[in-house]
Amino acid sequence: MTGVEWRFRAVVVAHAVSAYGTYLNLIALSLFSYEVTGTALGVGVVMAVRLLSGVTAGLAAGALTARFTRRTVMVVTDLAQTLAMVVLALWASDTPLWVLLGAVVVLGAGNTFFNVALRSAVPVMVGQDDRARANGVLVTARSVATVLGFASAAPVIALGGFGVAFAVNAASFAVSAAAVLVLRPRTDGEPCEESGEERADAGPSPTRRKRPRLRVAGLAGALLGMIALRGLDALASASHNVALPLAAHAAEPSDPAVFMTRFWSAWAVGTLLAHQVLKRRSHGASWGERAFAVGTCAMSFCFVAAFTGLPAPALMAAAVAAGFADGWTEIVYTSRLQAAPDRQRGRLFGLSATAEQSGFALGTMAAAAALEALPAPAVVGAFHGAAVCGALALLLFTGGRRGTGGPGRADGDSHSYSHADDGRPPHGESRPSAGEDHPSVGENHTSTGEDHSHHPPSGEEKGEHAHGTSTGASQLPGS
Repeated sequence: MTGVEWRFRAVVVAHAVSAYGTYLNLIALSLFSYEVTGTALGVGVVMAVRLLSGVTAGLAAGALTARFTRRTVMVVTDLAQTLAMVVLALWASDTPLWVLLGAVVVLGAGNTFFNVALRSAVPVMVGQDDRARANGVLVTARSVATVLGFASAAPVIALGGFGVAFAVNAASFAVSAAAVLVLRPRTDGEPCEESGEERADAGPSPTRRKRPRLRVAGLAGALLGMIALRGLDALASASHNVALPLAAHAAEPSDPAVFMTRFWSAWAVGTLLAHQVLKRRSHGASWGERAFAVGTCAMSFCFVAAFTGLPAPALMAAAVAAGFADGWTEIVYTSRLQAAPDRQRGRLFGLSATAEQSGFALGTMAAAAALEALPAPAVVGAFHGAAVCGALALLLFTGGRRGTGGPGRADGDSHSYSHADDGRPPHGESRPSAGEDHPSVGENHTSTGEDHSHHPPSGEEKGEHAHGTSTGASQLPGS
């Protein structure tokens, strides 16, 4: 990475601390909600309020990050979540329902706002060239925090009660806020800065023509397809998150928590391996809509296989493979959205957060209802089958777009450029006759934003290259 590597990695470590507190709190808050409400329905309502607040926040996140700096959004949301957890920690012995609901609204919205701001700020913090590697570091840190948070929840609650668990979570948010305040990472580009993609998206010029692309609400159709598939993947992932405790009780009734810890630890190893592989492949087929769709298929197959009664070694291998595919899709997806112009990035990640939260909420409710009547393998298979169908649809769509744009192109991440009409033909070429399109002379570069050493001959227009690459707001790992 560049000279800001140490600062970004320090922010990642602080974010991992807050992620640890968040995953510890997922277990603590579920148990505490049952203690406050006294019914399973009450627990479901509390979880639904948290998810719905995240969905609503996703709709407003793009406008919020455009109005305020991303660093401000990150600090304020961390401080708000710190305050919410301090209130719960102080009132842990006798918490009114309205206080609990208020806290989960802050947690749900704060988590979404923070993640949208952080993910859209990564290209500014580390540069477009290094955004894929940075996303891998974020995914790895989140995976480790997931395992540690889940594994330590039971002993922390047993030793100190819910008050201590909430205090730990409050402290983790405070660490994250303090790190951003002290390090002051650059999270927003200058208003005058404009990447090659932003200039290309600004509209055609008299000397440059772009091939037609499907767009909806100003966004490329392929990007919207990726976001829709991400939401469908979240819906499918909710099924294995809901069904895994049932599988754990069936496999190891005496100690299901050990089974869960082993499974998610193996999953975390897989996400780490994905980062190690992808950071060595910053070009070509590793990035884009097709790689994301293939990774989604692989992840679904691996999670379905984990519920087929495999022996322990094969089950751990399936968990590692699922983690690898999960890490792959997370890095590719996030990097691809980050290739969008800075002014669109907040809107894209806000829309993505809404799709993910909505999919996970709907999937949680639907999977829980289905598990009342059907076995876990059937439910997980049906939900992940839907994700596979969505991935195949995206593959067909991007395949068709590639067919019209030439090899190596994907809709939404490449542009066609022509020579500037400077009154003379390019070097070594004859001037086209009237009525013909100017031929493109620049190579199609599918890259993550690196500079190229070659330059066009004198008299040619220097064509901007487009970035061709693609920790989410997921509530649980594997989603």
